[in-house]
Amino acid sequence: MEHQFTYRIEAQEAGQTIEYFLKRRGYSRQILIQLKKTPDGILRNGIWAYTRDRLEACDKLTIRLVEKMSSEQIEPVLLPFGVVYEDTDLLVVNKPAKMSIHPSMNHHNDTLANAVAAYALKKGETYPYRCINRLDRDTTGLLILAKHMLSAAILYEQMRERKIQRTYLALVKGRIEASGVLDLPIGRKPGSTIERIIDYEHGERAVTHYTPIRTGDNWTLLKCILETGRTHQIRVHMSAIGHPLPGDFLYGPEDTEAERQLLHSFRLSFTHPITKEPMVFTEPLPEDMKAYMNSDSKGDYLYEISDDTREL
Repeated sequence: MEHQFTYRIEAQEAGQTIEYFLKRRGYSRQILIQLKKTPDGILRNGIWAYTRDRLEACDKLTIRLVEKMSSEQIEPVLLPFGVVYEDTDLLVVNKPAKMSIHPSMNHHNDTLANAVAAYALKKGETYPYRCINRLDRDTTGLLILAKHMLSAAILYEQMRERKIQRTYLALVKGRIEASGVLDLPIGRKPGSTIERIIDYEHGERAVTHYTPIRTGDNWTLLKCILETGRTHQIRVHMSAIGHPLPGDFLYGPEDTEAERQLLHSFRLSFTHPITKEPMVFTEPLPEDMKAYMNSDSKGDYLYEISDDTREL
């Protein structure tokens, strides 16, 4: 798949090398190496150029990004998932429950990767599967996928710099009636490849901001904003303060109240990697979380619903 990007050099950019100019726009070292090997990968005013060449005002710089790699090893399988937004650079999807993001030993052809491969094939497109943020298999909601290596490089950098804000809605056991911040380090549980624990000695810093939105007889719907992105962060933090998620077999007591941990990636905000426009997406609560709350007639709203949760 090929993508072409054109830049008109402004007066204040004159004198910059092409390499410096492109790095400031998110081109990684790997992309620059590939461009050097690509015929007509870098054109200055229609003529092939070196990355060390210096730009002049009003120059036209054309970048030809050819991506031969695809996810051929991922089997295309028609599976349901929601497309929230799509353009030539990225895809925002709504992942359903019971769907892993990547194929694994026990999940070869029932993952989001398989579903996206089939979706792209149906549209006559091919691009590597690059998932920018991650969700657990049983967590629903919004995910960003990059459709080429430049958008991936820029979005990954936004993740590293914590410029992609993720808001989750979590149903937890018990009543929580005040907002709070959990700053508890998380590490891997000894002897387990999956489970995490609060680990003050070896764990990495993990910060979760939470606000109660609605409460029932023995549950609370929380809005959680992650300052960090550790594995199972919300699940581990809420369990640590005595409010595990219903249906969470790893961090809560065994129960039959829910078939999965009731956690939903509700809101994503980030800067578009190419157009630089602000992007904000929300996805309403899934039906199983609504049903859990509706089963309790004593549900009450604690606070006025803010703009980003009015779809509840």
